[in-house]
Amino acid sequence: MKIKIKAYGCPSNLADAEIIKGILLKKGYEIDEEADIAIILTCSVKIPTVNRMLDLIKKIKKKFNYLIIGGCLPLTYKKTIERIAPNASLISPDWVDKIEEVIKRILKGERVVWLKERRKVKLGLPRCRKNEVIGIVQIGRGCISNCAFCNEPFKGKLFSYPISSILKEIKFLVKDGCKEIWLTSLDTGCYGFDRNYTLIDLLKKIISLKENFWVRIGMMNPHHFKKFGVKNLLECLKDEKFFKFLHLPLQSGSDRILRLMNRNYTAQEFLELVKEIRNEFPTLSLATDIIIGFPTEETKDFNSTLKILSKIQPDFVNISKFGAHPNTLAKNLKMVNLPVIKKRSKKASEFVKKLLLKRNKKWIGWRGEVLVDEKGKNDTFIARNYAYKPIVLEGKNLLGKKIKVEIVDVKPNYLVAKLL
Repeated sequence: MKIKIKAYGCPSNLADAEIIKGILLKKGYEIDEEADIAIILTCSVKIPTVNRMLDLIKKIKKKFNYLIIGGCLPLTYKKTIERIAPNASLISPDWVDKIEEVIKRILKGERVVWLKERRKVKLGLPRCRKNEVIGIVQIGRGCISNCAFCNEPFKGKLFSYPISSILKEIKFLVKDGCKEIWLTSLDTGCYGFDRNYTLIDLLKKIISLKENFWVRIGMMNPHHFKKFGVKNLLECLKDEKFFKFLHLPLQSGSDRILRLMNRNYTAQEFLELVKEIRNEFPTLSLATDIIIGFPTEETKDFNSTLKILSKIQPDFVNISKFGAHPNTLAKNLKMVNLPVIKKRSKKASEFVKKLLLKRNKKWIGWRGEVLVDEKGKNDTFIARNYAYKPIVLEGKNLLGKKIKVEIVDVKPNYLVAKLL
């Protein structure tokens, strides 16, 4: 039996795809583009993404005898999926370890719909990794925030995986050849809050491991720093195992909009947090997100966002045009006209491009060690330095190697290096 597997979106989805592929290969299934069964793991983080996923389902439902739709879309748009693909089986991320049973059932003529929340630790399972250098480690599921733009069923209740299971997974992946570990979940910042410990406890245990590897910490709501303390996190980041990288979504620079979003911090608090981080690590790479056109956003709110961005000098910015998900608090607020959103988004993109280029220019002439963790386009490779900056370089058979480079040029989204 041939199976096609395709994942979209976040690292958790990519990890789930690796688990599904690992389980099926172990059971004797063949993974192939020309297949009888298609499994797609979908993303629903943005409305444009939702629309792309729905268009994809419409296109592929006729190409395969059986279709299994996983990821987040079945949780948030179940009725829509069933309208356009009534025969498709649906599973939530909590059920990926049962994929063989799902396949056996649909081959017997059953349509499977497994969306009920299930507290399953998805570690220690068979894996077939997409990237031999990077090991994605899910540290939990769910979230404790109540952001007005987030669809409630998508979040689920917080379920942090045990520290012992996470450490065991990291050790296994490193032994299997991984040199870069991604800690990921919907919000890594609230990890452990349901178990009476915090992310700091996990990071300290990771530091104690004897194996040699680098760690990238996933996105965290800045609000959670109030509980575990920025100084505690910075102390952990001093360890050589951790990339000097943080992903802290700003979302808006307007306190009024932040209150409507239920983000539980002010623009000034965000600024002070970044200032403290940069005082300790001036070259730390900061990734952030902003939403353009959140309901009732006015020009002064938008300008406040640009002003905050100019002050924090981020290294990566994900710009999203607001789109209202069903069953969200934001759905009931007054919408901003689409042409206004598009105009602001274009202005923000141009503004951010200049910011990123200016910050990247500071890296010209830097020399140091990098880890080559991806294959790039046109026979290039992508490497990461201690600050997790993406560095494009040319060479042969570089994947997985640590090499010395010099930065000779920069673009807004990456650095360009030559081998030393």
